[in-house]
Amino acid sequence: MSLRTATPALAAALLFGASTPLAKLLVGDVPALLLAGLLYLGSGLGLTLLLALRWARERAAGQTQTNLEIPRKEMPWLLGAIVFGGMLGPALLMLGLNQTSGASASLLLNVEGVLTAVIAWLVFKENADRQIVLGMIAIVAGGVLLSWEPGGAALSTGALFILGACLCWAIDNNLTRKVSTNDAMLVAGLKGLVAGACNTALALANGVSLPALPTVGASLLLGFFGYGLSLTLFVVGLRVLGTARTGAYFSVAPLFGVVISLAIWPSAPAPLFWAAAALMALGVWLHVRERHLHAHSHEPLEHSHPHRHDEHHQHAHHFDWDSAEPHAHQHRHEVLTHKHPHYPDIHHRHGHAH
Repeated sequence: MSLRTATPALAAALLFGASTPLAKLLVGDVPALLLAGLLYLGSGLGLTLLLALRWARERAAGQTQTNLEIPRKEMPWLLGAIVFGGMLGPALLMLGLNQTSGASASLLLNVEGVLTAVIAWLVFKENADRQIVLGMIAIVAGGVLLSWEPGGAALSTGALFILGACLCWAIDNNLTRKVSTNDAMLVAGLKGLVAGACNTALALANGVSLPALPTVGASLLLGFFGYGLSLTLFVVGLRVLGTARTGAYFSVAPLFGVVISLAIWPSAPAPLFWAAAALMALGVWLHVRERHLHAHSHEPLEHSHPHRHDEHHQHAHHFDWDSAEPHAHQHRHEVLTHKHPHYPDIHHRHGHAH
C-alpha cells in the first residue's frame, strides 16, 4: 500500500483530531449535545453549498453532471449509518460524559477502532492479514497510552454509555462502507444535515438556548472542516481501503489533536506521548507496507463512482466524453480474473479461501 492511498484516511484523522482543541478554543462552554448538533449541521450545510457550486460549475462547462442520488436499494444502509453514527452515538457519548471524566472517556473511545475492525472482519468478511492486525494493535495501544490516566478506565455506568457510543460508531463505519461507491461529499452531507438537525432540535427541545451568533458561526465553520470535510475524506478512504484499514488510520486522530493542542498551548509533552507516537507511527508503517497479492475474480458489477480507465475500467462510453479523468458515470464491470496487489476497496470485496 502506498502512502498516497492512505492519504485520504490520514487527512480525515488530521481534520477530526484538530476539531477537538479548536472547539475548546473557539466555542467555549456550549452544552455538549447542542455543540454536537451545530458541528454536524455545519458539516451538512457546508457540504451542501459545495455540492451546489460543483453542480453549477459542471453545468456551466457543459460537463456530465455528477450523480447526486443514492440508489434506493442502498438507502437503508445510509439511514442506518445516520441513526447509529449521527444520532445514537453522540447521544450515548453525552450521557457518558455526564458521569465520566474526560481522561476516562478518551481512553474508552479507543475501543471504536477495535470494534470497527472486528465487525468488518467477522460480519462483513473483510480480509485481515497478520500485518494489518498487528498495525491495528499498535495504533490502538498508542491511543491507550496517549489518553492513559491511572484509574481512568473504571467500568462505571458512564463508561458503559461510552462503550455503547463506540459500538454505534463502529456500526456506522461499516454501514457507511456499503454506500461508499456514491459521491463521498453527498454521503457526508446527508449524514451531517440529518444528524445535525436532529441533535440540535433535541438540545433546543430540552431547554438549551442558542449561544451568541459569533459562537454559532464558529461552531458551524469548525463542523464543516472537522466533521464535513473529514467525513468526506473518510468515505473516500472506505472506498479505496475498506473499513478496517480506514478505521485504523482514523484512530491516529487523537495524536494529531494532542500535537495541535501543544501548538496552541505550548508545554513539554509527557513521556507517554512519545511512546504513543512511536506505536502509532509503527502501526501506520505496518499498514503502508502491506502487499496483499493473489489471483482473484471480479463478479459482474454495475455502479457509478469517480474513476480512471485503469485495468478495472476498460469500457466504452455511450455519450460524448471530453477525455477528462477522473470522471463519473454509470458503468458495468464484466467478469475479470487476474492477479495484482490490492486492498478491500470497492472493486475487491471478495472472499478468501484461506
